[in-house]
Amino acid sequence: MKMSNHAGTPAFEIEHMDFAYQRQVALKDISLTVRAGERIAILGANGSGKSTLLKILAGLYFATRGSVRAFGEPLTEQALADEARAFAFRRRVGFVFQDPDVQLFSPTVWDEVTFAPLHLGLPKNEVIARSEWALDLLNITKLRDRAPHRLSGGEKKKVALAAVLSLRPEVWLLDEPTAALDPRSQTRLLDFIGELSREGKTLITATHDLDIVEDLADRVIMFCEDHEISGDGAPRAMLADRARLIACNLIHEHRHTHADTGEEHAHHHLHPAPHEHAH
Repeated sequence: MKMSNHAGTPAFEIEHMDFAYQRQVALKDISLTVRAGERIAILGANGSGKSTLLKILAGLYFATRGSVRAFGEPLTEQALADEARAFAFRRRVGFVFQDPDVQLFSPTVWDEVTFAPLHLGLPKNEVIARSEWALDLLNITKLRDRAPHRLSGGEKKKVALAAVLSLRPEVWLLDEPTAALDPRSQTRLLDFIGELSREGKTLITATHDLDIVEDLADRVIMFCEDHEISGDGAPRAMLADRARLIACNLIHEHRHTHADTGEEHAHHHLHPAPHEHAH
């Protein structure tokens, strides 16, 4: 069965969705519509439910209550049990895990990048062309015959991106994409994400790094630690709402005592949480 793709159909529609891990609530009463071509940042502290939401949108987990639809069709375990539906969905949605070691398992980079398109039934010559294009685009052709587990963290991240890029999906789900990257690699990754956006891809990125939100997204969905959506709006407005950022554990106060007066003052620090200070 071919999934719907007529104009105006949202990429995802979630209505009153709950998800729990063995009675441990991870997401509570989530309602959200993602329009095709949107750039969304899912913002929240560690443990707030961001990664879980991405895995539900990727068809890896399924709602315990409520409904989830992808491209106008139910996104359920039963729907993806149908091989044709599953193939149609997997071709359209790519997921890049936070930890590339979770994603990478093949003996060489080339095997990794060709694995998904081959197993989704694309013609072999097309798989080769797509995979060579993905390696070239990310400037990792030289890693083609290397073993992924022997690469640096930044190289592994690029291989994970190439493995999804070879599918050319319409929707990209990115979980903490800049984690463990050096500043130069972070900049290049943000440039790459910008290119995907200009191509009209739908981009949903989970992060707690406030510094990159305006580069990643035109819309922010903010989670607090109660696993519910706390806010939904433009990045600048959401980042200016300090009370909400503090309540959601995304920024915090440091108290300082002034030596000359002995008075104590609270100052807000805009940092990704959690982090450490040298004392």
